[in-house]
Amino acid sequence: MSETRNTATPRREFLKTTGKLAAAATLLGAAPRGVHAAEDNTIQLALIGCGGRGTGAAQNALSVPNGPTRLVAMADVFENRLQSSVKGLSSRSDRQMDVPAERQFLGFDGYKKAIDCLKPGDVAILATPPAFRWVHFAYAVEKGVHVFMEKPVTVDGPTTRRMIELGKKADQKNLKVGVGLMVRHCRGRQELLKRIRDGQIGEILALRAYRMAQRSATCGAPPQGMSEVLFQIARFHSFLWASGGLFSDYFIHQIDECSWIKGAWPVKAHALGGRHYRGDDLDQNFDTYSVEFTYPDGTKLFYNGRAMSGCKNEFASYAHGAKGSAIISTSAHTPGRVRLFKDQTYEKASEIWAFPQPEPNPYQLEWDDLVDAIRNDRPYNEVERGAIASMVTSMGRMAAHTGNEVTYEEMLACEHEFAPDVDKLTEDGPAPVQLKDGKYPVPMPGIITAREY
Repeated sequence: MSETRNTATPRREFLKTTGKLAAAATLLGAAPRGVHAAEDNTIQLALIGCGGRGTGAAQNALSVPNGPTRLVAMADVFENRLQSSVKGLSSRSDRQMDVPAERQFLGFDGYKKAIDCLKPGDVAILATPPAFRWVHFAYAVEKGVHVFMEKPVTVDGPTTRRMIELGKKADQKNLKVGVGLMVRHCRGRQELLKRIRDGQIGEILALRAYRMAQRSATCGAPPQGMSEVLFQIARFHSFLWASGGLFSDYFIHQIDECSWIKGAWPVKAHALGGRHYRGDDLDQNFDTYSVEFTYPDGTKLFYNGRAMSGCKNEFASYAHGAKGSAIISTSAHTPGRVRLFKDQTYEKASEIWAFPQPEPNPYQLEWDDLVDAIRNDRPYNEVERGAIASMVTSMGRMAAHTGNEVTYEEMLACEHEFAPDVDKLTEDGPAPVQLKDGKYPVPMPGIITAREY
């Protein structure tokens, strides 16, 4: 999801109008459950969270090759974000994009109204900031609809435990659930994993990954006329409660892909980081993070993240084996351009295998795989894996923010829930974090050690 800067748009009049339209549609029997569902095998979709990532997920959902899909409802807390998404998807035919004004919902309860437009067998797309994931997922499970949810799916210990339990309930209802860690659906990475498992580079001795880019995820004070809650949701990358900060939202992919290639989850994290050039910015992030993750057999993943302009940029992941090495990600998530080498130089002359180019887009493949599972009733539930990937990412973040080594068990059992009443938030109510002396709380390693802020 992209951040939105100018979200202080007039909403009350739109909400009133939308509410009247929705009420009229309900009375007329026009919209709610099973919109246009009787005549074909179309899978209907509801998009909850209409930012850039949510809109992209909807595009992928409408592009699956294995049967028809139709978007029938959308929800967000920002009118301009919702309308931008509607416009971005408007090039689709009426058979695919069928979201009239009465099925465009605004407000914190919009997710319920959107999901209520679906029937069992349809799919809810959950693409809001991750703080809301468990709330929306619980309702989708209650209503018996399949789910695609964006990563991360949790930001702390309590929500991780909650999501794992909700995943089990989804299994009990035979619901299919995809999680947006799309690299695992990349055919090149899948072939790379097979070759590494077959021993082509020997035992993995170490992994390393980098996401070093420009200054990002900053914020000042809320603009005049915008509530604190809406401001923090609009700038969710800036707030740990909403997203886990830039650490969780940006770094989870590489931590997950390296752990997948290793075939294990880290058991502890030791880290450092700091705020260097944030200046007057009031966000809760560090500029730099460096984490040493340890796997059960002692193997290390060295992860380095930086959000500083004017520095060398790198966005890549590597594996070092006893007989050679591998590139897991070349530059960003796709194309992966994965390769194997006979030594540790990563030189072209040492290359022993490379996945053919061009390669299929994993953002599309994860949707193709999910819809295939739905149509063929195959077991498909990525919730627990997604929750654990989110949790071990939080483990690295907490290690940097506290200055302590944090273990898998400690992170999972941690009782600090960043936003325990996120399901009760209102537009004009108190926000999960508050300005104090003109600043939001920031991590203080070595000083605040039992929690992150």
